[in-house]
Amino acid sequence: MYHSKITGLGYYVPENVVTNDDLSKIMDTNDEWIQERTGIKRRRHVNSSEDTTTSMGVKAAKVAIERAGINKEDIDFVIFATLSPDYYFPGPGVLVQRDLGLRTVGAVDVRNQCSGFVYAISIADQYIKTGMYKNILVIGSEVHSRGLDFTTRGRGVSVIFGDGAGAAILSREEDLTKGILSTHLHSEGQYAEELALIAPGMGKRWVTDIIADNNPEDESYYPYMNGQFVFKNAVVRFSEVIMEGLKTNNLEVSDIDMLIPHQANLRISQFIQQKFQLTDDQVYNNIMEYGNTTAASIPIALTEAWEKGKIKEGDTVVLAAFGSGFTWASAIIKW
Repeated sequence: MYHSKITGLGYYVPENVVTNDDLSKIMDTNDEWIQERTGIKRRRHVNSSEDTTTSMGVKAAKVAIERAGINKEDIDFVIFATLSPDYYFPGPGVLVQRDLGLRTVGAVDVRNQCSGFVYAISIADQYIKTGMYKNILVIGSEVHSRGLDFTTRGRGVSVIFGDGAGAAILSREEDLTKGILSTHLHSEGQYAEELALIAPGMGKRWVTDIIADNNPEDESYYPYMNGQFVFKNAVVRFSEVIMEGLKTNNLEVSDIDMLIPHQANLRISQFIQQKFQLTDDQVYNNIMEYGNTTAASIPIALTEAWEKGKIKEGDTVVLAAFGSGFTWASAIIKW
């Protein structure tokens, strides 16, 4: 029996900074309105001819591999979490295998949106615990900016999301007091359409249907979010899944050294922080700078927190996420 341990972290965000004032020039919004509702000040958007979901993931992965002190030949498996793949198929996992020049290792794509990275960590953890693999590359990467409605009609969603990628190397750890102690995964599909991108899909709205309709008012190919409903569910599920992880490991809220929540909305993070009576030093948020980068948000924040020395050996680190699906998840880690 083994544990899995995060041995390397990396992230990448595009150079193109888009401020709230920039968005106010193309839609009816303003900096105060956006910050009051989301906490976001700016985000990154890819340039049309440069970064893709895969290429950003590869850049983040190279940093994580170097920091883990391994060679790319040591990677046994790839897990790629995203809702914005380069192609409808194949998924980005195999593109990473190709672009990094890895051996013909397996590659899995995870489609759990905002919870995707924690789901991916859980999958990697199981493979390593059973002894099947020794080093697994886990990536969360998103390009939202190419699929948003940048008009006043779409401002409620489009001001929230940004582009970026984060990566982690999970490696075998024989000391069972270290590494990932447990992961906890949940879903509630009855609310799937409350936060969703309906078209194109193999269901009711496929590409040919949209083209045939030639209807510029069709919003089915833009993300939809029932904001208040999502918020109300998020604060409940965040709390539940964090407590589930702590109880499983006989830990108390006071044992948390660092909570890295999915960066969905600063108000959600602040609500959880206040409910658990955590200090600013116990919670890391960076949505102000990057917006909601979905599957990339936790690995970007985790990497930044580690780089700034906010996570040290022996710390109890909690990852928690909630998002489309609905799905929610947590991971309890002894660093």
